[in-house]
Amino acid sequence: MNIQTGVVAGLLAVVLAGCTDSANDTGFAGLAQQTGEVEQSQFQQPSPGDTLIFPEDWGPHPQHRIEWWYLTANLETQDGRSLGLQWTQFRQALKPRPANAEPPETSAWPLDAAWMAHAAVSFEGEHWFEEKLARGDLGHAGARADPLQVWLDDWRLVSQPDSGQWHMQVDGGDWRYDLRLSDIGKPVPHGKNGFSAKSASGEGSMYFSLVDLHIEGTVTLGDETLAVSGKGWFDREWSSQFLKAGQQGWDWFALHLNDGHKLMAFRLRGDQGAFVSGSWINTEGQVESLGGSDISLKPLKWQASPQGRVPVEWRLRMPQQNVDVQVAAPPGDYWNAGLYPYWESPVTVTGSHDGVGYMELTGYRN
Repeated sequence: MNIQTGVVAGLLAVVLAGCTDSANDTGFAGLAQQTGEVEQSQFQQPSPGDTLIFPEDWGPHPQHRIEWWYLTANLETQDGRSLGLQWTQFRQALKPRPANAEPPETSAWPLDAAWMAHAAVSFEGEHWFEEKLARGDLGHAGARADPLQVWLDDWRLVSQPDSGQWHMQVDGGDWRYDLRLSDIGKPVPHGKNGFSAKSASGEGSMYFSLVDLHIEGTVTLGDETLAVSGKGWFDREWSSQFLKAGQQGWDWFALHLNDGHKLMAFRLRGDQGAFVSGSWINTEGQVESLGGSDISLKPLKWQASPQGRVPVEWRLRMPQQNVDVQVAAPPGDYWNAGLYPYWESPVTVTGSHDGVGYMELTGYRN
């Protein structure tokens, strides 16, 4: 660990403290706060009246405490073997800054934000994961809206306006990937015009996705380079309070069904029960917001590991859409074992519908 990484790791440990203490009320990675704490911090909190603005919302939101850019992909090799892939970049602010304000000069050695990036590949029961950390406002990491650029050191996602494609490069040392993303399409807003509630009392985030990406490129694992292609799902989300006090973590699903429908669903687990929400996207791209009465998520099979015990197979029912499916991770251990361990795996969908997708599980312990 170099000096900069050590500083940022310590900084994140302070800013996001509390995720491993079962007696603590700050939730996974410290993302739960009391409402008064958010107000006192002077960070802005999204509300149901907020709307999405493009292209600005592809870029950072320094007036909010935390946000991420997040890609998952269900790919195949040329001989038909399944391969899953994830990339996420996080921005964690230490103090708010107006959205239209210029960033501080690098010569002042500013410490307004910390950045963290995760990347993983899942293939034939094995899971490769790497984590990078950097200080903000020094050029080592950042994001821009137009044209889209998100980077941390040599990991980067860059839009290419001339071709209408995005280019992603990640190097994890003994593994790497180099991908082209196309068929970018229109952003899909979740919730109410992009405001996604995260509790019954109204706390939430701004959240939109690209749900129909086509991806092709290469994935190198050791000495083997694989040509891959398939489907991707890209999320953008920001807030100053992702979890309400008492919520421990979430179960999140993004599914591509073979009949052309797509589904995003999540369950936030808390002391007072679970909060469930989602979006059903039809073959024409129209979005239907879903609530807890529309979606049933029930764990069917659990798997224990040193990091925690997690549900790796689920029954998901949506009676109004005639959906009754099993969602299952492939055999293997898919923990992203970074500062704040969580489960990140591809899934297959069987039952009333077939398909593929991704599942993220946070806040679980033994």
